[in-house]
Amino acid sequence: MTKDMQDESEIFRGTTTGTTRLRDKRSVRGTPKSGMPAFVLGEELADLAEHDPRIVVATADLASANRTNDFRDRHPDRFVNFSIAEKNMITAAAGMASTGLIPYVATFASFSAILGAEAIRTDCAYPRMKVRVVGSHSGMSMGFYGSSHHALEDLAMLRCVADLKVVCATDANHLRAILRASVEHPQAMYIRLGRGRDPVVYDEVPEIEFGRAIRLREGTDLTIITCGSQVRASLDAAAKLEEKGVSVRVVDMFTIDAIDVDEVRAAVETGSILTVEEHNVTGGLGSAVADCLVDMPRIKFRKHGVPDRFVEVGPPAALYAHYRLDAEGVAAVAGELLELS
Repeated sequence: MTKDMQDESEIFRGTTTGTTRLRDKRSVRGTPKSGMPAFVLGEELADLAEHDPRIVVATADLASANRTNDFRDRHPDRFVNFSIAEKNMITAAAGMASTGLIPYVATFASFSAILGAEAIRTDCAYPRMKVRVVGSHSGMSMGFYGSSHHALEDLAMLRCVADLKVVCATDANHLRAILRASVEHPQAMYIRLGRGRDPVVYDEVPEIEFGRAIRLREGTDLTIITCGSQVRASLDAAAKLEEKGVSVRVVDMFTIDAIDVDEVRAAVETGSILTVEEHNVTGGLGSAVADCLVDMPRIKFRKHGVPDRFVEVGPPAALYAHYRLDAEGVAAVAGELLELS
């Protein structure tokens, strides 16, 4: 075993005496049910279904994990459990949509976006069926379950599918806004969620428009463009950098496809752009932002996320710290980009 491997082994066994935090109390206990997107999903869809008979929900043996059981309890005749048949579930949802229904199909992102990618492309996006594929527990938030359950490639795989809207929920209130806006959206959608313990960014349900980013913080020295689980970490990193005299703009680029090109290009005025995502650095948000900048004046630019490799197995809090996707890590990466002393 090499020294690097040994160091990582110590980190993820929890025996390290360093500063890596293996537990984050904010993400382990004490988070209100109303602030957990994985729990808000079923409740919000059930509320919407009270006034819209077209809405139906399906899952694949994960009604408790993604709380679609909240929908099942209130609308049992409009809920289907497909067991572990995710691809069949997505294809069946396309059939439902062809009759005028609006199906929301929910399972882990690794099983919806990755396992079901062909069904999403061919059965939902190509014929423009109004299917909403909801992928929860995205990124590396499944921690100890390992690479088979991690979803660090889903944005790259799906953002290149034509006629498919790809969006990332930031927190519970943001998810409510996305679900409400999704009902009348004319295309198929992929809605990416975290693990349901995401810290609050939006105190109220925001007004949103797909394809239009939300500028959460103004700044003149650097723009952090981020999405999903990394929005809170990026805001906290910006606050840390402000203490060093660095003015940081933070943008929630929650629509990955089609991305807000104007907001990306406006960030050039700050001179530096850092993208932050809980996703492989290849093909995801960072690559989408880079596509918008190819014909723009040269500026400092860096993609920050998970390296192009399968990640270690460990608790999510340790993984975020290890890959510098917590506030301290994001601030450090920004400092490197800006060449702060």
